[in-house]
Amino acid sequence: MTQTTPQQCDFSPILVADIGGTNARFAIATQFDAHSNTFTIEHLRIYPSADFNAFEAAISKYLDELPIPQPTRACLAVAGPIKSQQVYLTNLGWHFNAETVQQQFGFDTLLVINDFAAFAYAAPYLDGSKNLNIKPGQAQAAANIAVMGPGTGFGAACLVRDINGTAVMSCEAGHISLAPVTELDRQLLAVLKANNQHVSVETVFSGPGLVRLYRAMAEVKGKPAQDLTAAQIAESATSCEICDATLNHFCDWMGSVAGDLALTFGALGGVYIGGGILPRMTERLLHSRFIDRFSEKGLMSQYTKQIPVTLVTQENIPFIGAAACLHGRKS
Repeated sequence: MTQTTPQQCDFSPILVADIGGTNARFAIATQFDAHSNTFTIEHLRIYPSADFNAFEAAISKYLDELPIPQPTRACLAVAGPIKSQQVYLTNLGWHFNAETVQQQFGFDTLLVINDFAAFAYAAPYLDGSKNLNIKPGQAQAAANIAVMGPGTGFGAACLVRDINGTAVMSCEAGHISLAPVTELDRQLLAVLKANNQHVSVETVFSGPGLVRLYRAMAEVKGKPAQDLTAAQIAESATSCEICDATLNHFCDWMGSVAGDLALTFGALGGVYIGGGILPRMTERLLHSRFIDRFSEKGLMSQYTKQIPVTLVTQENIPFIGAAACLHGRKS
């Protein structure tokens, strides 16, 4: 495994990027402070991804506008699969070869990692004062850390730590089969199975999944479902019984999923939850059964009860993770 905890040393700037279906975000990690365990992120630029027909055009624009000399190192966090050196951003139709980009733009080093891998690399550098503890616990300093979260899809990864160092394990946890725990879970799952060939975690825990859960909840409750988007479901919760029940159950069931993944990853170092959905409903999450359902794991309940869970609301996580990934590598 490679050591990913930067030591106090001279810091060579790193071009970092967060490439998603909506925006291509670029910045420079200009400094690392070992005392405060923080990276300094500067020269941020955000470009609508739809303005470019290829990744190369987006990074070229950023470099043309950069007011400082181009860094010789770069790490890109992308929302898409990476196979060898081939990078695919399906929602954009972008495809590029990392080695070709490295040569084209003259980087000595260029790494491309999944966006949730970047989240995992960032975990040891998060600022506790900028995030929300949603489940107390006692994190073990040298144990694994799990990161996960629902957004456009559902992502997860693990920062694996042992006596030899640390490494990040990416995975496709969003596509594991969703397990029911309560009777309401089972009723909802039966409706979801009637309309989906495979009911995965992402089938429910994502933006489109929230709509599916709302429709299933309406059917289980014997109420008509309206044609609502995820945002409209959230906005209507105070006046719509089914919307309210949907959001409550989203938080409850998410607790079981997070607990399952904590067990899977052996995440005694803590669980960090991000994504674009839960940070917008923090009060509901705090008043839900998330903690109970996270912890209720039969013979392993004492194991999960000790694991702290943090809702990450801090900005620039992909930049921090990209910088940590590259800076921590042995040259």
